Amino acid sequence: MPDESTAAIPRPPSRAASAPVISGAEAVVRSLELLGVTDVFGLPGGAILPVYDPLMDTSKIRHILVRHEQGAGHAAEGYAAASGRVGVAIATSGPGATNLVTAIADAYMDSVPIVCITGQVFSTLMGTDAFQEADIVGITMPVTKHSFLVKDASEIPGAIAAAFEIAGTGRPGPVLVDITKDAQQAEVPFVWPPKVDLPGYRPVTKAHGKQIQAAARLLADAKKPVLYVGGGVIRSRASAELLAFAETTGAPVVTTLMARGAFPDSHPQHLGMPGMHGTVPAVLALQEADLLVALGARFDDRVTGKAALFAPNARVVHVDIDPAEISKIRTADVPIVGDLRDVLVDLDAAFAGASGGSKPDISAWWAYLDGLRDEFPLGYTPTSDGLLAPQHVIQRIGELTGPEGVYAAGVGQHQMWSAQFIKYERPNAWLNSGGAGTMGYSVPAAMGAKVAEPDRVVWAIDGDGCFQMTNQELATCAINNIPIKVAIINNSSLGMVRQWQTLFYDGRYSNTDLNTGHDTVRIPDFVKLAEAYGCLAIRVEKEEDVDAAIKTALETNDRPVVIDFVVSADAMVWPMVPQGVSNSYVQYARDHAPAFEQEA
Repeated sequence: MPDESTAAIPRPPSRAASAPVISGAEAVVRSLELLGVTDVFGLPGGAILPVYDPLMDTSKIRHILVRHEQGAGHAAEGYAAASGRVGVAIATSGPGATNLVTAIADAYMDSVPIVCITGQVFSTLMGTDAFQEADIVGITMPVTKHSFLVKDASEIPGAIAAAFEIAGTGRPGPVLVDITKDAQQAEVPFVWPPKVDLPGYRPVTKAHGKQIQAAARLLADAKKPVLYVGGGVIRSRASAELLAFAETTGAPVVTTLMARGAFPDSHPQHLGMPGMHGTVPAVLALQEADLLVALGARFDDRVTGKAALFAPNARVVHVDIDPAEISKIRTADVPIVGDLRDVLVDLDAAFAGASGGSKPDISAWWAYLDGLRDEFPLGYTPTSDGLLAPQHVIQRIGELTGPEGVYAAGVGQHQMWSAQFIKYERPNAWLNSGGAGTMGYSVPAAMGAKVAEPDRVVWAIDGDGCFQMTNQELATCAINNIPIKVAIINNSSLGMVRQWQTLFYDGRYSNTDLNTGHDTVRIPDFVKLAEAYGCLAIRVEKEEDVDAAIKTALETNDRPVVIDFVVSADAMVWPMVPQGVSNSYVQYARDHAPAFEQEA
């Protein structure tokens, strides 16, 4: 008869002994399945080949074969940005992995949750300059939340589970998992769930109550407050909480480039986008405010202009889940570390208490801001060369598609016009490369968004320069039945660079002409190129044909559609704050700046 004290001791199950023995490569696929991954973007090569073999057998994961690894990375970004789920990209070692670096850096700057899985040469060959060897962990360390190097097959489930945990929690971002070929080939017991131990990684989500109260008191006392809304509101899924808080306070709201859609454009409290190409009311509201409530914003130089001259009379409440962002550029009077979704609920309640349940009287502030809205509405000058106005084209894409669409822009003039002239009413509708400014982002990001949100209309609004960097992913779209719509805003040049050359370099157009548009050799001919990729291709050169082409694109869902909109090269993005000066010098149009008043 056993001793009672011995019999009472619980024995942990011997999981490893009963666990199925599988290869490390199979463990990669099984881990992704158990984490709920349904779509991945990738391109095989020798060092990741063991993983691609079991990928053939899974019925739970759709692998989309891209034509370039950068496309896989941006597609994973678009997938994540449109859906809020973690995107996944797979590549081989060496150049396959380094081709992912641009997308990884892009995701890092814009806080996009992606996991990149790369193959690595055999561990015994590492450090010998083996064929297709690159220290991708070292290369990506500055632009990832974390990078894992896995040399032991038994560590694969834990590394992948940890990567998803890190990518999708706290401030989201990219995580790399680099797995040696021998780890992929070795056979080990598969144990799930793995033990995930992340010492030191404890994102703070609940803010300190005293800081909440201090912020509420400042807001209740402010005469010229502004809610300065950044992309963190979208990443934290806090748009509903923001709307409630804004309506409780009655304060004006500005949404940065990364926050377009976080607050409805149609709302009367919305002043538009601030920054270098922001609306005059949004730019001057920040400049003349006595209180900035920064919500998931990072005081980027494109918003602040010359930082030392930004909002000179404003106190600052700065809310962010990443403590490293707070007081990095502008010292916060009230720093609040926490998840915006929770913080906004607490701030709403605290403000109601601090203000006695009524909105402060900021009617004089609103009278001034409404005057700016009346005097400086967003608009554009018609072209004088008979070619299309790009602003009109983009505005009609937004109007005919509606707020339920998804719009992914490249980088440059068309990006700014897309941020300005499409009206965003919901989060996750606007995708762009904000921090890194990556040309080539649009087409693969739109592809990823369409995979994530197949029932939505997805537009890639691209420039003729950006389009030529990643248009090979049209083949991916055509073959995999991903019917995105592509609008090429074809001004035959690197448009934003050309605008700067016009304004600051006396019109010396050094290496900015691309010869793709009106009255040029048209190399390449975008219509022929799109048709070669299996797309419906349309060229539009007259304003009366714009709507019909957009409607045709909206009605075509059996293949991708590419529309070559031939626009004027002389169109410019206005308003504009020249780089390196105070935002007070915002120009409404060329040689036209509003009079700056110190007092409203």
